[in-house]
Amino acid sequence: MQKKHQPWADKFRPKTFKEFFGQEQIVGKGKFLFQAIKNDTLPSLIFWGPPGCGKTTLAHIIAQKTKANFINFSAATSGISKIKTIITKAKTDLTEGKKTILFIDEIHRFNKRQQDILLPYVEKGTFTLIGATTENPSFEINNALLSRTRVIVLKQLNLTALVKILKNIAKINKLKINPQYLNLIAHLSNADARTAINSLQIISQSKKKITKKLIKDIFQKSYLLYDKGGEEHYNIISALHKSLRANDTDAALYWLARMIEGGEDPLYIARRLVRFASEDIGLANNSALMLAVSTYQACHFIGYPECDVILAQCVAYLAKSKKDISCYKAIKKARKDAKKFGNLPVPLHIRNAPTDLMKNLGYGKGYKYPPDFDYKQDQQCLPKKLQKRKYL
Repeated sequence: MQKKHQPWADKFRPKTFKEFFGQEQIVGKGKFLFQAIKNDTLPSLIFWGPPGCGKTTLAHIIAQKTKANFINFSAATSGISKIKTIITKAKTDLTEGKKTILFIDEIHRFNKRQQDILLPYVEKGTFTLIGATTENPSFEINNALLSRTRVIVLKQLNLTALVKILKNIAKINKLKINPQYLNLIAHLSNADARTAINSLQIISQSKKKITKKLIKDIFQKSYLLYDKGGEEHYNIISALHKSLRANDTDAALYWLARMIEGGEDPLYIARRLVRFASEDIGLANNSALMLAVSTYQACHFIGYPECDVILAQCVAYLAKSKKDISCYKAIKKARKDAKKFGNLPVPLHIRNAPTDLMKNLGYGKGYKYPPDFDYKQDQQCLPKKLQKRKYL
């Protein structure tokens, strides 16, 4: 019996591949999953994809097609003790000829020890593991477990797929809604089917006339994907940095907006801009570094939402500025030599000589004070082994 207030995304979850829209590249006839289910050779799997792309739904469909016990487990809310109970039952069921699919949502939240517990049972086939993650498995799943599973990449849902999903849900619920409103819901859902479906439910249950204003009011929250501790965090800051480097002001402002809307710490963004001002603009425009530092201070003083325009001003300035990476290259070369040659002695003539003993040992002897030579003194300041080096 369905719960009265059960979310539609769960209540009307597709039961067949025919109803599963947007991931045809992995569930189509003749594809790996189709053949593995047909031949009863399904291995343990890791589903990697953005939120709301169908990872949980796909696991449910597989369980139904394989007629296996389906155990839905969240790594965010449950721990080792529950897993041990599941393993014990899976062993018993297997002796009776009943297979188990253990679906672990947010498997990346398991630490190494928790992931290691799964290893022998995945290897023996006690259960078929299906892990779901929004994070790159290469970073979040330990190598031993990863080597015993197959990674299936689910792509971000496009507008066409989302509209198909919404039309199907509307049809099931006999909900009459203008197609342009379905397109608007799909657009505002930011490629997340769960968000789209549950928003349609709220709209339906509001008992109000469906208008653009009603839909936009329901979508007050931003659904932008931006995991501040995960891969997308690094993808987007990389996109911002590379857009600035390419003098693409519009792209840089867009990636900045994505970070702001995703709730990124403005001081983190400002620190990255300070680095960029020195690394990529450098001597071409020394004012860039001063502006970036001022931006950091301003963000520290006033925070969100007022500091958004300050960040935007800095980003636009850095994108439009001339670039010069000579200092960036120079310090890399110098550091390479510092590591390669170790503790080369400072030439005696440029050593400090605060004591008589140091003076007697020759510290500072022969030093030419540059102002006395109109800064045209013939004098080496590098260690002897590096006297022909040109870094800048």
